[in-house]
Amino acid sequence: MLEKKDNQKTFSRRAFLIGGMQGMVLGVLGGRLAWLQIIEGQKYKTLSDRNRIDLKMLAPSRGEIIDRNGIPLAQNKQNFRVLIIPEQADNIRAALRRLQSLISLEEAQINKVLEDAGKSAKFIPVEIKDNLAWDDVATIEVHMPDLPGITIDVGEQRHYPLGLATAHIVGYVGSVSPTEIKEAKILSLPGFKTGKTGIEKKYEQTLRGKAGSAQVEVNVVGRNVRELDRTDAQNGQKLVLSIDSAFQTFTQNKLNEHKSASAVVMDSHTGAVYALASSPSFNPNTFVRGWTAEDFEELLAHPGKPLNNKAVTGLYPPGSTFKMVTALAGLEHNIITKNSTAYCSGVYEYGSDRFHCWKRSGHGRVDLVEALMKSCDVFFYDLATQIGIDEIAATARRLGLGQKYNFDLREEKSGLVPTTQWKRGQGSEWRTGQTIITSIGQGSLQTTPLQLAVMTARLVNGGYAVKPWLVANTAAARRQNTSPSWPNLPFQQTHLDLIRKGMDSVVNNRHGTAHGSMIDEPGRAMGGKTGTAQVRRITMEQRQAGVKNEDLPWKDRHHALFVGYAPLENPRYVCSVVVEHGISGSGAAAPLAKDLLLEVQRLDPAARHIDISALDHITENG
Repeated sequence: MLEKKDNQKTFSRRAFLIGGMQGMVLGVLGGRLAWLQIIEGQKYKTLSDRNRIDLKMLAPSRGEIIDRNGIPLAQNKQNFRVLIIPEQADNIRAALRRLQSLISLEEAQINKVLEDAGKSAKFIPVEIKDNLAWDDVATIEVHMPDLPGITIDVGEQRHYPLGLATAHIVGYVGSVSPTEIKEAKILSLPGFKTGKTGIEKKYEQTLRGKAGSAQVEVNVVGRNVRELDRTDAQNGQKLVLSIDSAFQTFTQNKLNEHKSASAVVMDSHTGAVYALASSPSFNPNTFVRGWTAEDFEELLAHPGKPLNNKAVTGLYPPGSTFKMVTALAGLEHNIITKNSTAYCSGVYEYGSDRFHCWKRSGHGRVDLVEALMKSCDVFFYDLATQIGIDEIAATARRLGLGQKYNFDLREEKSGLVPTTQWKRGQGSEWRTGQTIITSIGQGSLQTTPLQLAVMTARLVNGGYAVKPWLVANTAAARRQNTSPSWPNLPFQQTHLDLIRKGMDSVVNNRHGTAHGSMIDEPGRAMGGKTGTAQVRRITMEQRQAGVKNEDLPWKDRHHALFVGYAPLENPRYVCSVVVEHGISGSGAAAPLAKDLLLEVQRLDPAARHIDISALDHITENG
């Protein structure tokens, strides 16, 4: 009995001790819980808030640009970049300094990040640096807990494989400007680029695509925990261009042999542009990566103006290439026929004024074909006084001069075809002497190489009002790609044939001004017309002293022009070439055009229709 009572006492003490210990533990836990909830509740509420769900905008991939054969002209490459989200960084400057101790980061970059962070909402990421090497990416990832607000993003960077050869056509992308950023929320994404020139700019909306979104759980140190929901971005549309990249590169290389030049080669039936080039050119990839201030200043100061696409923005007097317009106007208004002649003594007198032919000794008596072949000025002086400027201008506009074509490059200029009404708008009356000099492509006339190519196409394709195009998957281009249906111009075919006969003689008759550039490959002969556009008049005193155009400084020399077509029978390819300050069309522009028309016939891009069956077409132009 006594033993039983001792056991009960022992059990009661153990129960008491255990209960006491449990009570102490519960007390400690309760106290700790009270401490966390009451004393430090606000702190952990803040931390909990930071472990939140972020709604992230997803950038779409920019649409590719390819040539007619599927060769990439603009594509996207993977690009690692480091960003900072201002609202997640306790101190942006301190975070950037910590990052600077891990990777190369210049003071200018830090200052730009601080400036950009102050301009936008705190939740919008700001790009610190792109094109990160993999070692830099790994270093940042390892130290991420010590870099509040900083994150690695895998984006895309635009790349132009052909560089200089397609810079003026494709254009380039650049950072979003302050005026653009209000256009759409997607433009606020870090590192987002928009088209600045060329096709990239014209078709910005088509190439850009539409942003997607993702709901992501982010922990307290800014690391993504998991993705809760996603709406994928809609990538930009792929664009197919009419150009042949091999021929485009060939054309650019030929132009690079001159200090400053431009050329357009197109299909006289469909309007497809196979090459459009301007020299000197520039590397568009440098605009994506960023220029140094010194290099950009040097680019701007270059006398050849590399940033200008002279094929569509260069304005030049057409010189003697315009004589075909004057001739056609005379034929259409029944002022001359194929048998009409004029006598060229080397000078044409009108009233008290004297207008000289380029050949001082004169050409003697010439008919229309001979006047074109030898480029006799006097024949067209005399013809122009009988036609009048307004009739000449009307013919010029029918052939595509003095207007825009709603072309695929926004830089396109309209040029100028003067009329009596235009002159009155300038505050004076038009004079016959101005008609005379306009008849040979001088004076107020202003044309672009693109317009001269269109003019030539309309002269040799049977009189159809063809227009040029570059982007094949526009609605208009799709219609013309395989079955051209251009309006017929009101010209008599016999008159167009007579003009073509003159252009044939310019190259293939031994007396023609471009005979030295004749193509002797069977079935590939070309016709054309030379031109020389005066830049600065050589005075009589200079002529008497023996000064020639080639003796002048480069910037004062005449421009050399040539327009041509090939082959002679059933012409398919037309071209226009302008060599700035090249002195003469026969000496500089015609040999270049010969090379281009011979090469395009060898490649024969017109024989291969563009396959756009798998691509969505663009209903609006850009």
